[in-house]
Amino acid sequence: MESGVKNNTSTSTSTTTSSSSQQKKSENLFHVIHKVSSGDGPYVRAKHAQMMCFYFDDDDDDQLVEKDPETAIVWFWKAINSGDRVDSALKDMAVVMKQLDRTEEAIEAVKSFRALCSRHAQESLDNVLIDLYKKCGKVDEQIVLLKHKLKMIYLGEAFNGKPTKTARSHGKKFQVSITQETSRILGNLGWAYMQKMNFIAAEVVYRKAQMIDPDANKALNLCQCLIKQARYEEANLVLQDVLQYKLPGSDELRSRNRAEELWFELESQQHTGPWLASLPGLNAEDDFVEALERVMNKLAPTRSRRLPIFEEISQYRDQLAC
Repeated sequence: MESGVKNNTSTSTSTTTSSSSQQKKSENLFHVIHKVSSGDGPYVRAKHAQMMCFYFDDDDDDQLVEKDPETAIVWFWKAINSGDRVDSALKDMAVVMKQLDRTEEAIEAVKSFRALCSRHAQESLDNVLIDLYKKCGKVDEQIVLLKHKLKMIYLGEAFNGKPTKTARSHGKKFQVSITQETSRILGNLGWAYMQKMNFIAAEVVYRKAQMIDPDANKALNLCQCLIKQARYEEANLVLQDVLQYKLPGSDELRSRNRAEELWFELESQQHTGPWLASLPGLNAEDDFVEALERVMNKLAPTRSRRLPIFEEISQYRDQLAC
C-alpha cells in the first residue's frame, strides 16, 4: 500500500515537473520568436495576448492558442500608464486597434501619448499615424505629416542623422537608405495628391521621386496622372519604360496587370476635351510643390549627408512647412 502511494506521489511530482518544463519551454520560444524580453510585466502580457502563442502538450505536439487583441489593448494601456516600454507599447497598441477597426481611437492615442515616447521613436510613430490616416481616409492629415517627414530629411534629422536605418518586413531585416526613404515618402505624397484629384501636384512629386529612386509602381502612378490631364503622348512614354522592363519591379505580376490596364485606357482616349481645364484639382498652387520645383532646379554639389536636392533647402524651410 505504501509503495502504491509513493508511486502515485512520484508520478504526480514527475507530471508537475514535466508540465512546468513544457510551460517554460513555451515561454522561452515565445520570447525568441517575437523578440520580447522575458518577464510578466504589462507589455509582455500584452504581447502574449496580441500574438498567437505555441504551447507543448505531453507528446511535444504544438498547441496553438488564439490571440486576444482586446485583452492585448488593455495590457498595452497598463504598460503605457506604468512606463513599461512605452515606445513599443503605444506603437503596438495602435496597430492592434487598426486591426479591430478602431482607427480613430488609435489616432487619438498616438497623438495624445507620443510625448511620453523617446525622440528615437517619433519617426516610427509618424509612420504609424500615416498608415492610420490612410486607413480612415484622412488625406489632408497624411499630406501634412508626409511634408513634415520630408522636412526632417531636408534638415538632416531623419534616421537620427544616419545615412541608413534598419527596417523589418515579414520578419526579415534590411537596410533602407535616406535616398530610398525620400523616394518612398514622395511616392506616398504623390498618391495622397491623387486622392484629392490634384494631378499636377502629384505629377511633380512623382517626377522628383523617380529622379531619386525610380521604380515601376511610381512610373505607373505618374502615367495615370498624365492620363488624367489628357497628356497621352507623355503618358505613353512613361508607360513604355514599364512595358519594356526598364524599371525595377516591371516584371512583377501586379505591375504587368496595371500596365496593361493603363495601355488599354490610353488606346481608348482620342481627344482632349475643352472641359479639361475646369477639372477639380488640376493646379499646382501648393507652396510645397513650388518649393520642391525650385530646389530641384538649383542642384548643389553634395557637401553633407543630405541628398544634393536638399543641400540648399534651408532657405525654403518655411514654405516646406506649409
